[in-house]
Amino acid sequence: MFALAEKFVEPELVVVDLAKGEHKLPAHLARHPFGMLPALEDGDVSLYESRAIIRYVDDKLPGPRLTPRDLASRAAMEQWISVEQSYASPPVGEIVKQKFVVPAQGGKIDVDALDRARHGISSALDVIGKTLDERPYLAGETFSLADLSLAPVVMMLFVTGDGGLVLERRSVSAWWDRVSARPAWQRVVAGPVGADSPSDTAQISWSTRPCRSTSHSLSSPSKLRTSAATSPASK
Repeated sequence: MFALAEKFVEPELVVVDLAKGEHKLPAHLARHPFGMLPALEDGDVSLYESRAIIRYVDDKLPGPRLTPRDLASRAAMEQWISVEQSYASPPVGEIVKQKFVVPAQGGKIDVDALDRARHGISSALDVIGKTLDERPYLAGETFSLADLSLAPVVMMLFVTGDGGLVLERRSVSAWWDRVSARPAWQRVVAGPVGADSPSDTAQISWSTRPCRSTSHSLSSPSKLRTSAATSPASK
């Protein structure tokens, strides 16, 4: 959702209710064979996995370019996307699991697992902070897919009550202020125009179906369908 908002595109959203097991039904498995989110359809193109989707969206759609053109900055962007996937998302996912999923299922929080997860994301933020001490964004002087990819992960720390891990790191906190103030992020936080408030267990499936009689551009809001989380954590 964040990538589409940066391109000023609002997709057609299809709700996938996880509590009802809709992510395991044939209709959704046709979009995402692993029964996860997100997924995207653009005419004959069908994609799943958020990092593949944001690259496709950036290459396909007009609007601000989110991938640096010079080799070094582009490599840095890819490095930080990998850091997010390998070192930031897993511990934050564990924090979310222990604080929300486990109690919702009637389980007891694993304090040791929670502590390990906090340590893991703290270590990742320390490394990220050293880079942000030297430049405003992860790949350089301008906002890129690397920042877009990390933003939902950082946001979840505030959702879980662990935002202090961000705020106590000056450069990371300043980066978060810049990213979260972006108009595209604000539009994502506000949610789709006219959309009903989703349940806590529902997520959104998005697919992108541009009109075949036009240029197949994703920029036609009425033709977009995709599959992403209901929260702004959706990239």
